[in-house]
Amino acid sequence: MIDQSLQVRLTQKLALSPQLQQAIRLLQLTRIELREYIQDALDANPLLEREGSDFDAPQEGPAQEQESADTDYDQATAETEWETAIPGDEQWMERSSFEGYSMESQIEDTSRDSLREHLLWQINLSHFSPVDGQIAAAIVYELDDDGFLSDSIQDIRASLAPELLVDEDEIMAVMHRIQRMEPVGVATRNAAECIVVQLSVLPGDTPARELALRIARDYLDLVARHELDELRKSTGASEQALIKALELIQSLEPRPGARYDNRKDEFLVPDVYVSRVDDQWRVTLNPENDPGLRLNNYYIDLLRKSGPKEAEYLSGRLQEARWLMSSLEMRNQTLKKVSQSIVDFQEQFLDKGEMYMRPLVLREVSESVGVHESTVSRATTRKYMLTPRGIYELKYFFSSHVRTDDGGMVSATAVKAQLQMLIQKEPKERPLSDQDLSELLRNTGICVARRTVAKYRESMGIGSSAERRRLYRHQQALA
Repeated sequence: MIDQSLQVRLTQKLALSPQLQQAIRLLQLTRIELREYIQDALDANPLLEREGSDFDAPQEGPAQEQESADTDYDQATAETEWETAIPGDEQWMERSSFEGYSMESQIEDTSRDSLREHLLWQINLSHFSPVDGQIAAAIVYELDDDGFLSDSIQDIRASLAPELLVDEDEIMAVMHRIQRMEPVGVATRNAAECIVVQLSVLPGDTPARELALRIARDYLDLVARHELDELRKSTGASEQALIKALELIQSLEPRPGARYDNRKDEFLVPDVYVSRVDDQWRVTLNPENDPGLRLNNYYIDLLRKSGPKEAEYLSGRLQEARWLMSSLEMRNQTLKKVSQSIVDFQEQFLDKGEMYMRPLVLREVSESVGVHESTVSRATTRKYMLTPRGIYELKYFFSSHVRTDDGGMVSATAVKAQLQMLIQKEPKERPLSDQDLSELLRNTGICVARRTVAKYRESMGIGSSAERRRLYRHQQALA
């Protein structure tokens, strides 16, 4: 006989309201995507209109007074909801000295036929589960122009939370599937990994495939430095086999997103501005972030006079309009607060330059602002800040750290700036090797291994000492 019993269990689940889900979705949109989203909402909801619209201006009298009360209620509701989400600054849209300066005419939408659209099209046609489909889309949105994955697995996991809680293994599994989509090798971390993926999908009987895989995994740095004798010794392969393997590697595409390169058509429009005010760095939002939405007076009046069926429809649209306006306000508040926190952390960079960039992680900003790390991740992805030193993606200000001799930390961005300065001042007749650069940095108290120096140098597009030596000789010959 089955033993039956009653048990009381306490469980905790995260339930997101539709409004919060909408606010999260709006936060991760770029300016162009947000503009399209708002236009779709205007087309679909008759109770929404832009400020300045002449459509059925409100009548004078009691109806106008009632509409004014509705507007006041909307504002009070939005402020209450915002204060509940993130307490603090009441002025969500400050106008700065940039007001009146519009760069909207410079924006070009390059999303059509882009790498992102091509991959999303393949994902929609693939047999992904609903959860895996969301993970795949998040990975695609983190790809840079070359098709490489710009964020870590941990950052992608944080960007999916809190509405989607997944393990890193799940993200890795989806990432491996995307890497085998067209173009093969997309969503890898670097050129070496991209070549390995492309080689792994070739038929097993492809000539020189196994040797090419070994070279791509372990000896690609020797290939880059043209040290073929050392490569022959390390692999133990014959010269003929080595030539075939190298020809196979050279036939592959080290930049999977190259054919979809739209960078020549892009114009970066800042979402936030940074300026010096009273000896302090202050953040203001781009005035164009404010879509200028309001409720349509005609339909508000119609709602009061309509029958039950019409009232049900209009009431639903009224709620949607209020949610959208409140969510847009929350988006701007979050963007401003996160940007101001970044500026406060990176004040030395704004004052003195890249060599003074401090290490910064999402957790520090999230704790400063009082939001989840995933919110900071969304607010900084594909959003740009205009500073006196140039225009930067907000994620640029987050940097890993390198330890110093005294137990302190220095940001990777600052180390790269020092590397670039050392290389600019190096003797042309004997360029500094990666080991030389590592030792010079160590003399300044920065502990950086030779491999790390090589990684930073390559990320800045600077050739090896042998390549720079040939470049200097060529320059001297031309002179």
